[in-house]
Amino acid sequence: MKIAARTDARKRPSKLSTWIEDKIFDGQSFKDYVRWLFTPFNAITAVLIIPGLYLIATRFLFGLAAVTSASDDQPWGVFLSLGLFAGVPWSAKGFVLGTAVYVFGMRDYHPVVKNAILIGFLGYLFAVVFLMIDLGRPWRIYYPMVVSFGPASVMFLVAWHVALYLSVQLLEFSPSVFEWLGTKGLRKWAKSMTIGLTILGIILSTLHQSALGAMFLLTPGKLHPLWYTPFLPWLFLVSAIATGISAVIVVTALNMRFLKQRADSQYLASADRITLGLGQAAALVLASYFALKVIALAHGDHWGLLNTPYGYWYGVEMIGFVLTPCILFVAAGKAKNVGLVRFTALLTVIGVIINRLNVSLVAFNWNLPGRELLNPAEAIIVVSVLTIEVLVYRWVVNRMPVLGAHPDYPEEVESPAVREEILAVPVQLSASVEAGAQH
Repeated sequence: MKIAARTDARKRPSKLSTWIEDKIFDGQSFKDYVRWLFTPFNAITAVLIIPGLYLIATRFLFGLAAVTSASDDQPWGVFLSLGLFAGVPWSAKGFVLGTAVYVFGMRDYHPVVKNAILIGFLGYLFAVVFLMIDLGRPWRIYYPMVVSFGPASVMFLVAWHVALYLSVQLLEFSPSVFEWLGTKGLRKWAKSMTIGLTILGIILSTLHQSALGAMFLLTPGKLHPLWYTPFLPWLFLVSAIATGISAVIVVTALNMRFLKQRADSQYLASADRITLGLGQAAALVLASYFALKVIALAHGDHWGLLNTPYGYWYGVEMIGFVLTPCILFVAAGKAKNVGLVRFTALLTVIGVIINRLNVSLVAFNWNLPGRELLNPAEAIIVVSVLTIEVLVYRWVVNRMPVLGAHPDYPEEVESPAVREEILAVPVQLSASVEAGAQH
């Protein structure tokens, strides 16, 4: 009897292994989880990631010149143009939605705020990854913090902003982490700091978004006059807000398509209404951004440069990716066309990415001969890191309560508008079933 009891005890899984299977392997055993990994999607991501990891290793073994065309004259390439300058405004959705919900009390947007904070955190985190690939020596990342102060440098300011805001966003998202871990005390502690963290996030993100633009104030003559303006910090900030709003719309649409099973009824019921509301907000921000661009153009008196090749490209950016999305957002809002709002949001995000590429790469050193704008190795690394970011996001959403409330922790405040839409879902489904039966 004792031998049998010992045998049963050996077969019984330990608490640690049960916890790992539940939390890490999404309720599967290790063998089942490994078998689940062999899917067409994961095979495609492996093809995208492995060459990039090889090139990253090459960069750290043989130096930056092994994978990039950057030089003293052209200080950054696709690494920072896409990874940092275009990636940081994509991450603005965290402070934009956090401000709307927690500071201004716009509870109708509460279903998407946790997702916005998560994507904002991951965007900043992987912007740091790109920065470390470009700068090298990641083990010295703490030097600007505690060893070598450089308060006269804008880069010193950016480093501190990124580090502090990354920490703030992690703490903002921590209630979802503690809900996943089942630690009620820590969750309560984290929730009590929400308002303070949100206000701190507003300050840090506002400073950081504008500080990225302020960096280019140091480059008169190197940056093309159509893009160089004293208003660059304001332009970077306002365009980041437009990107943050539009990015929430785009990601919500993707979640409804690919991660719908992880969303609760509140998220599903409010998606279209939130999309329309955010589209109206984006129209106002884009109108302000367009007005600032025109004022900057008039301030520099560069109207004559519009009739040049760079001027034509500047017009494409202004008309095609600022004014046109603004008009489309207004039209989609009046028609309550959710699909058009989503398309316009994607167009807006692409437009801000083009703007950042123009400022940091295309129009930077515009009169320098023999420039190489795109190195294939850099492009492969960018695709690899962005793919890893998508995989991390999917891993988190599949385990933590991001697209809805945890069953053990229902939301404290629920918007009346959202409640009405949730109650209307069964009625709509019933009407659809009856109509299908009649046909």
